[in-house]
Order: sequence, then C-alpha cells, then structure tokens
Amino acid sequence: MFAELFDEHALPLHRYLARRVGVDVADDLVSETFLAAMRAEENYDREKGSAVGWLYGIATNLLRGHAKREARLLRTAERYGVDLGVAESLEHSVVARIDARSHLRRIAGALAKMSEADRDLVLLVSLAGLSVQDAAEALRLNPGTARSRLHRLRAKLKEVEHA
Repeated sequence: MFAELFDEHALPLHRYLARRVGVDVADDLVSETFLAAMRAEENYDREKGSAVGWLYGIATNLLRGHAKREARLLRTAERYGVDLGVAESLEHSVVARIDARSHLRRIAGALAKMSEADRDLVLLVSLAGLSVQDAAEALRLNPGTARSRLHRLRAKLKEVEHA
C-alpha cells in the first residue's frame, strides 16, 4: 500500500510543501509525513476519507509543528541577539513569495492576517491543488463548512485584490 501511496502522492505533496517552506524543509516533511503514515496505518479508515486528505492532514500538522519550532527559535535568537542564519517563519515565507509578484502584494497582507486554519485551507486548495473535500479531510473540517469558509475567504481576497 505505501509504495503506491508514495509513488502517487510524494511529488505533489513535496511541491506543495516546497512552496510553503522551501525545498530542503519539504524533503524532511515529506519523509516525516510518510513515516507518520506508516506508523498510523492501522488507524487509517479508508471509509472515512481519501488517502489524499489523510496524507495532507499529516503533512499540515507537521508543517504547523515546524512553523512553531522555527518561530520559537527565531524569538530566542532575537532575545539573545544571535544570528542563526535560519529561514524565515512560515508566514513570512508565504508572504515573501506572494509579495514577489507585484499584482499580489495586497493579497499577501490578507493571507498573513488570516488565521492559521483559514490560511491552510486556502493554500491546500490553491497551492496543493486539493479538492475542497480533500482539504476538509486534511484539516478535519466538515466539507460544507470548508466550502463556505473557502468561498468567504476567496471573496475577501478578491476584494483586497481589486481594492
């Protein structure tokens, strides 16, 4: 089962994670995702959702953990005046990538102001290309809730883009 899962989902998952945190960290997170999936295989119920939602849910949780550890490290470095040469935090990385395109500067600020859960929903659908159903599974949301939340978030982003 895992060879097939890996062959089918590792590359798209890596592309998504690399857009969020860079290639090096994405390499580690993909490995950690599949390792966690192998360890939790007995807890995976195929009738409750797709493998895509399950894998991206694991990856999103690992991504959040990475972002928290990185933010804690950066705060410590700032407190003690140490230059760690570490990457920017998750939010700054996403904002910087989007901000690089001048026509999306306003959207970058809106993404940065979103809650972690809202930002994850938008990015799972827009960057990872997941369906709303799979993104909802990944984030453990009701699909109807995810659809309405995504609709609201997209409307806000459109307002910001056209302001």
